[in-house]
Amino acid sequence: MLKTISCGDVREEHAGSRITLAGWVHRRRDHGNLIFIDLRDREGLVQVVFNPEQAPDAHRVAESLRNEWVAQVSGLVSERPAGTENPNLPTGSVEVAADSLTVLNESKTPPFYVNEESEVDELLRLKYRYVDLRRASMRDTLIARHKVVKFIRDFLDERGFLEVETPILIKSTPEGARDYLVPSRLYPGTFYALPQSPQQLKQLLMVSGVEKYFQIARCFRDEDPRADRQPEHTQLDLEMSFVDEDDVLSLIEEMYTALVEALFPDKWTLRPFPRLTYADAMGLYGTDKPDLRFDLELADLSDIAAQTDFRVFQATLAGGGIVKGFRAPGLASYSRRQTDELIDFAKARGAQGLVTIALTGEPGTPLDELTQEQVRSAVSRFVTLDQVRAIADRVDAEVGDMVLVAAGPAKIVNQTLSALRHEMGARLGLADPNLLAMAFVVDFPLFDWNEDEERWDAMHHAFSMPKPGLEQYIESDPAKVTARIYDLVCNGAELASGSIRIHDRELQERVFGALGYTKEQMDQRFGQLLDALEYGAPPHGGIAPGIDRLLMVLTGRDNIRDVIAFPKTQSAVDPLFEAPSPVEPDQLLELGIAILPQEDV
Repeated sequence: MLKTISCGDVREEHAGSRITLAGWVHRRRDHGNLIFIDLRDREGLVQVVFNPEQAPDAHRVAESLRNEWVAQVSGLVSERPAGTENPNLPTGSVEVAADSLTVLNESKTPPFYVNEESEVDELLRLKYRYVDLRRASMRDTLIARHKVVKFIRDFLDERGFLEVETPILIKSTPEGARDYLVPSRLYPGTFYALPQSPQQLKQLLMVSGVEKYFQIARCFRDEDPRADRQPEHTQLDLEMSFVDEDDVLSLIEEMYTALVEALFPDKWTLRPFPRLTYADAMGLYGTDKPDLRFDLELADLSDIAAQTDFRVFQATLAGGGIVKGFRAPGLASYSRRQTDELIDFAKARGAQGLVTIALTGEPGTPLDELTQEQVRSAVSRFVTLDQVRAIADRVDAEVGDMVLVAAGPAKIVNQTLSALRHEMGARLGLADPNLLAMAFVVDFPLFDWNEDEERWDAMHHAFSMPKPGLEQYIESDPAKVTARIYDLVCNGAELASGSIRIHDRELQERVFGALGYTKEQMDQRFGQLLDALEYGAPPHGGIAPGIDRLLMVLTGRDNIRDVIAFPKTQSAVDPLFEAPSPVEPDQLLELGIAILPQEDV
């Protein structure tokens, strides 16, 4: 080793010892006679002093040092003079008096500062990711990721799980997104696919008698990127035999609670994790991944709206839509401009508009003492005072609050009010930043109606078991079929999704049939699984928590790219390797592939 100790590990107990360090020059300060550098490695940094009277050769070399040069330093550890300690550094009470300095490598001027957390264009950061990863925040994130994955592995190993690797080159099967395809050279005209998830493979492992399986799995989906989505991502893939929902959810709750307590002691979770049905989550929060760090529950106001003279409400309800709203505490004092901003926010999320009802007056005044003059709203002429009071009572609003109301199709209203609720929570500082409000959402619909293509899709995927007694509606009324599906959500993000799986071939074929697959298509795309279900498949279920999204929540990041070492951009491009990129014509020829002109595609 070129060093005897890491820079960040030097402490007072090393005073008087001669050590050798190696790392990057984090910062250099020339005080005329003395030269100080902060030398940095993965464990942290320590101050090094070069004194021309004690080590003239080392001092002479130190004069040429610049930020991000790689250097090796030897010298004696000593306590810093009184008054010069740095309490913000773990090594802040000591320094190294250098007697030897070797420059191991010079560095060009970095494209951005490494020694400070300044705003840097993301494209530049990704192009020079090897420099970006030196920054303290990125280093800490990589360390946190390592510790989280190690904790998960150790936790599951202690509970009898086997880690089994599954293939990366598999058959193309529909699982909700487009596959990344890999052409076969040996069999021209045929393709492998990169797995969107190991779903069928882990079910086959249950048929194989593994009973308790997990894998830190790489998954690939050719879909439009988002801030919390990447073309390739990592998930904890987990499956168990002879279990029901409570077994899976209890295991996940125990693991996540223990993980937070062990690795993120400044965070805390709700205990036990709340469990909401899908119907309740949509009704109360407008989303199946609610942020439970604050209240502001939505309420259906359709019955009250039906009694008003407001034509928008009347037309919405006549067309099968709904009217819902929630209270925004203390916002009755909002100006016209601020209120217009809320309306624009709602319109940007698909709503036709937003009704705001400000309940002005002295906070704490009972609602029955509210006067018509205290109601400030564009719809005051069409809503009576009694109806305003009923709306306020329904959403638990008080004098001093504002009620935000949306009308329209249920899907649009829910997504608008859900986003608006989240915005209000952020604006008003209602969410405890240290709370990880983990909860389970259960009892999802098995099927979801695709309006554009006028057919049924699987809400999650086609392998989930219907709730007992609802199998009879698979063909006749798919909308009635609730499934044994569950999600883990936290602070407005979905962290995991899973289900109890179908382990009977006939039932699995019925679900495929409801999704529009013919017998031939079933055998072609899912034959390996369907055949396996006839060879003693045990009841089984599992879940697939996303590692990347978990790290986002645990580290407080807003972007999934900040928790991945070498991610793609928002447009699925790798600036570092300049991928995707063309390949040589002879490679395409060997594969029997021709590239069509773009206008022919």
